[in-house]
Amino acid sequence: MIRTFLLGVLAVLVVAWSAPVVAQEMVTVRITNVSKQIISPPLVATHSWKARVFIPGRAASSELSMLAEDGDPSALAALLGDSDEVLDMKVADGPLLPGATLDFELEARGRYNRVSAIGMLVTTNDAFYGVESLSLSNSQRVNRFTVPAYDAGSEANNESCAFIPGPPCGNGGVRATAGAEGYIHVHRGIHGVGDLPSIGYDWRNPVARISVIREGI
Repeated sequence: MIRTFLLGVLAVLVVAWSAPVVAQEMVTVRITNVSKQIISPPLVATHSWKARVFIPGRAASSELSMLAEDGDPSALAALLGDSDEVLDMKVADGPLLPGATLDFELEARGRYNRVSAIGMLVTTNDAFYGVESLSLSNSQRVNRFTVPAYDAGSEANNESCAFIPGPPCGNGGVRATAGAEGYIHVHRGIHGVGDLPSIGYDWRNPVARISVIREGI
C-alpha cells in the first residue's frame, strides 16, 4: 500500500518536472493621441487569438457600443475580464488628451500573444480608435502602428450635441439609432452637419499612434 502511494507521488512529480515552462513576458503598450479629439480612458488587453474586441464589417457588440457611444469601458472590461482567453487588462484612470501619451504594462505568455486597445473619440456620436489582435509572435522588440478612427455603426452621425457625451456637449447615455449603419467601418470624420464645427473636431486618419514594446528582447 505504501509502495503504491509512493509510486503515485513519484509519477506526479515526474509529470510536473517534465511539463514545459511557459515564459512570462511583460509588454509596454504606448498610446499617443494624434487627433484633435479627446479620447476616453483607453482599455488595453493581452489575449489569445480567440478573443475578439471588434471586427470591421460586422455589427458592434452591446459592450463595444457602450464604449463607442458614451466612452464607458465598464461593460467591455467586464466581458473581457470574465474570459479565459484574456490574460491581462488595464483601463486608464482618465482620458487621453490631444498630443498626450499613456503607457500600459501588461503580462503576455504562451497563447496570450495578442494585444488590443480601444477608446472613444468623445466629441462624436460613436467613433472610436482601435487596434485589434496585434500579434506578439515576431522577434522585434518594438512594433509601431498608426490607428484610424472607426465608426461603431450603432448610432447615426447627426453631430447633434443632444447625443454626444464629450465637450462642449456633455450628453451621455442618449442615442440616435435611426439611420445607423449597423456595422463597424472606418469613420468619415466630423462634417459640420450638426452642432459641431469641423474645424475644431474633425480629423484625418490616423488618430492614434501605438507602440508595443517587448521587455527582455
